[in-house]
Amino acid sequence: MYHGIINIYKEAGYTSHDVVAKLRGILGQKKIGHTGTLDPDATGVLPVCLGVGTKLCDMLTDENKEYVALLRFGVTTDTQDLSGTVLDRQEVTITDKQAAEIAAGFLGTYEQIPPMYSALKVNGQKLYELAREGREVERKARTVRIEELEILKTELPAMKMRIVCSKGTYIRTLCDDIGKKAGCGAAMEFLQRTRVGKFRIENALTLSDVETLRTDGGLEEHIVPPDAVFPDLACAKVRQKYRKLLENGNCLAAEMTEDCKRTGDGGQIRVYDDQGLFFGIYRYEERTDTLFPVKMFIR
Repeated sequence: MYHGIINIYKEAGYTSHDVVAKLRGILGQKKIGHTGTLDPDATGVLPVCLGVGTKLCDMLTDENKEYVALLRFGVTTDTQDLSGTVLDRQEVTITDKQAAEIAAGFLGTYEQIPPMYSALKVNGQKLYELAREGREVERKARTVRIEELEILKTELPAMKMRIVCSKGTYIRTLCDDIGKKAGCGAAMEFLQRTRVGKFRIENALTLSDVETLRTDGGLEEHIVPPDAVFPDLACAKVRQKYRKLLENGNCLAAEMTEDCKRTGDGGQIRVYDDQGLFFGIYRYEERTDTLFPVKMFIR
């Protein structure tokens, strides 16, 4: 069984669940999970967790993401992208400079209302299922953050952007909101995710690449071990005579470890056995000089 994270390039036409299902077949293991959905028409980076690495799924969803998107002014659709039903068309009268200024106005935090065509649930039902039934329900706005927004190219009515944003940001909705601000509407024409945290598009593997590497050998070199996701955390090795406590997931006195770098109250530490095998992430409590398990990754 494989354990860790593999950086997959999701191709157009696949859902994120499709990718997981195909990887289960290719790798011959069931314990696989993705770290955040991409629309079927979107392409790009989809980190997939394998084996004990699936415990990282919720942690990786918190990472900032980078996208390249193509926005088209003058058209509004029910899905907020060009795959949907056109609701309205308007003449585009803004200039390149005005378009860039409107987009730049979304830098920082803003309140974004999730789209109806999304996997979010309301009263136990996915929004896209309700949307397909022709129903629309009230959605609460969520605070999202646009860290960076760079205009790569403008040929109105189209505008290509690079966006770095917080988790939970819908780029389709950002395009729609920019269109509303412009007064002519807009929809997303193209979307590619180029980065999730440390995982970048230039290192991503297609499903075909994974299948070839599994057959020919060398796939392990492309699987990032769980502890490599936390390079900035201090680490500590537990002395051999306390190994049983480590195996059982007990709290550990800092003196039971070698070279424990005390991180300050609440700081997190990577914990290994005396042979360098990664066991998990622990939280340091200053008052008691103790390490408390946060998440264990031992197989």
